[in-house]
Amino acid sequence: MNTIVGTYECKVDAKGRLMMPAPLKKQLASSLQNGFVLKRSVFQPCLELYPMEEWDLMMQKINKLNRFVKKNNDFIRRFTAGVKVVEIDALGRLLVPKDLVAFSSISKDVVFSSAVNIVEIWDKDLYEKSISGEDMDFADLAEEVMGNINDDDNGIS
Repeated sequence: MNTIVGTYECKVDAKGRLMMPAPLKKQLASSLQNGFVLKRSVFQPCLELYPMEEWDLMMQKINKLNRFVKKNNDFIRRFTAGVKVVEIDALGRLLVPKDLVAFSSISKDVVFSSAVNIVEIWDKDLYEKSISGEDMDFADLAEEVMGNINDDDNGIS
């Protein structure tokens, strides 16, 4: 698993293409040849860009679900709704299909935000609203999510 780092801004052109920021493109260089999967986020009004290797790992997990359980089938259908295989073209652009542009409300300004091993793609205004903290206390969230993890001897976690 490659860890992706950074938050980058760009603009979308009239055809729905995003210029991949150079530092991000460099981090994803090993994935450029294999392509990417672009999908709707489960929890947020943004898109998720999976390097193909990461998508394959996710599909291995999902393929372990018993498809004779209705909830599993419903989850798989919803999780993969609107999934597209995409590539970064020779000029470093990513074409976002119109249905995914509509889902994510991408208009003009876009944010690429690292999310460990994938990249979230946001409309800038929605991204700023999501990180503003108006709907939650981040300190409480951090304590709840990370507070009980202490599996290293480095004192960090």
